[in-house]
Amino acid sequence: MRILTTLARPDAGSARVAGFDVVDDAAAVRRHIGVAAQDATLDEELTGRQNLVMIGQLSRLGRSQAKARAVELLEDFELADAADRVMKDYSGGMRRRLDLAASVITRPPVLFLDEPTTGLDPAGRQRVWEMIRRLVADGVTLLLTTQYLEEADNLADAIVVIDHGRVIARGTSAELKAAVGGARLEVTLTRSHYGAVEALASLVDGPVQVSHGGRKLAAPVRSGAGLATVVVRTLDAAGVSVDDVEVHPPSLDDVFFALTGQPPTNDGSDTTVETATG
Repeated sequence: MRILTTLARPDAGSARVAGFDVVDDAAAVRRHIGVAAQDATLDEELTGRQNLVMIGQLSRLGRSQAKARAVELLEDFELADAADRVMKDYSGGMRRRLDLAASVITRPPVLFLDEPTTGLDPAGRQRVWEMIRRLVADGVTLLLTTQYLEEADNLADAIVVIDHGRVIARGTSAELKAAVGGARLEVTLTRSHYGAVEALASLVDGPVQVSHGGRKLAAPVRSGAGLATVVVRTLDAAGVSVDDVEVHPPSLDDVFFALTGQPPTNDGSDTTVETATG
């Protein structure tokens, strides 16, 4: 991200953004991109409106043009009612939306977002997602880094998984899931039963994980077609009482585990997902 936004020089190789080389044409790259860093970079002592006008003027818009653009963006990003409140009184979600608005004040064709929903509650995350979808619908090409695999699944046209600085997978969400293959069977028993795992052995494609005191069973399976009915009948024949059976298609969490051997976390680890859309 730092190399693509011209904040760092590459040790080797080359990259182009909006048709411009990030080293030879760095100034041109900067004129064609917007960047929203992980932490809000605006002035907490200024109002939302003042922040946007300031960014507009720093981006070489005339004062009247910057004011008009600020009004437009405050409306677009659902901040009009808070336009004249100082930023330090904004909620986390409001700050992220203001930061996103500031990043597009010059209508850049390419936008970089560094973990734009980190720390937001589910409602705040959904609102930022909606803003991102609007930008893409308006023709913006967007590169986003995230620790949330659900975010990548919902927003991305293309996904790159980076583990300790190395690209370990790339493709669409569907392509990555297909590469993992199979589905996941989850069974909830009425009560634990010693024969449940043995009864499922011929129906699954890997080890059966047991949890919740023996009441929850989970395992990979090759096909989900008609499987739930077969599972219920098989367990019933073994004298095992079942409360629920679910067959889930592979998720990006499953992809992540298959690629790295560890479950995904949101703790700032060295494994990130970069997504592109638009």
